Amino acid sequence: MKEHARRKRLLLTWGTVQSLEMLLIVDLKRCILAYILGSAFVGAGAHDSFSQYHAVLPSVSAPAVFRQILAPASPTPPLYETRANHDPNGTGKFYMGREIAQVMGPGGIEWLDRPEREEEEHPAKVLDSLDLRPGDVVADLGAGSGYFTFRIAPKVGKTGKVLAVEIQEAMLNTLRARAAAMKATNVEVVRGSEIDPHLPVSGVNLVLLVDVYHELTYPFEVMTRVREALKTGGRVVFVEYRKEDPAVRIKEVHKMSVEQLEREMNAVGLVYVRTVETLPLQHIVIFEKRN
Repeated sequence: MKEHARRKRLLLTWGTVQSLEMLLIVDLKRCILAYILGSAFVGAGAHDSFSQYHAVLPSVSAPAVFRQILAPASPTPPLYETRANHDPNGTGKFYMGREIAQVMGPGGIEWLDRPEREEEEHPAKVLDSLDLRPGDVVADLGAGSGYFTFRIAPKVGKTGKVLAVEIQEAMLNTLRARAAAMKATNVEVVRGSEIDPHLPVSGVNLVLLVDVYHELTYPFEVMTRVREALKTGGRVVFVEYRKEDPAVRIKEVHKMSVEQLEREMNAVGLVYVRTVETLPLQHIVIFEKRN
C-alpha cells in the first residue's frame, strides 16, 4: 500500500515536471512566433495597411529572421576619408567628396588687411546682406584679424555683441589688441577649437563665416555646434569664392559651390534660405535654423 502511494506521488511529480516543461516550450514558441510576426510586420511596412501585413506572413521563415538577426551590422561609413592622391593645396582629408583646404596661418594677416580687399570683395555689400539689428549677437567664426568683426560691432550697437572666434594664438592676440585700441566694448574674443567654436547654446542670432568654412578641419562637428548655438530662426551666412565660376582665379580647394554647401548643411539640420550674388568673386549663401 505504501509502495503504491509512493509510486503515485512520483507519477504526479513527473507529470508536474512534464507540464512545466510543456508550458515553458509553449511560452518559448509564443515568444519566437511573436518576434517573427513582429519582424515580418515591420519589414513589410506594416504602417501601410493591415492587409499588407497578412499578405507578407507566408513568405517569412524563422531561419530567415534569425539569419538577419545574427548577420553582422553594416559598418557606418566614416565622416572623413584620407586620400594619397589630392590637390597640393589641400590636406588630403575629404568630407562628402570635398577636399578640405590648408588653413591660412598668422602670416595671412597682411593679406586679410590688404587695401585692395575693399574693391575686390565689397565688404559693405556683405554687411547689407546680413540684415543686422541693434541687440543682435553675432559670431564671426574664423575672425582672423577682425576685418569683419569691427565692421559688425557698430551695427549691433551697445546692446548687441560680436563674438570673434579664432583658434590661432597670433590671431587671438591681434583681435584683443585691436578691440582694446578701438574701445570696442561689445566685442568678445573667443578661443575656439578645431571641433568646437565654444559659442553659447541658443544664444546667437547670426554666425558669419567669410572664406573660412572650406578650411575647417572638422566641418561636421563645428557646424553641429553652430546649429546648437543658434536661436530658433538664427542664420548662418557663408561668404565663399564661387566654385561654379572657372574665371574666379582662386585655388580650387579654396572655393565652395552652393550645391556642396547645401549638402553639408543638410547633414547638420540647417535649411537653405537663399544665395546673394552681389559680389564680384564670391557668393553669399544663407542658411537658417528652423527648430
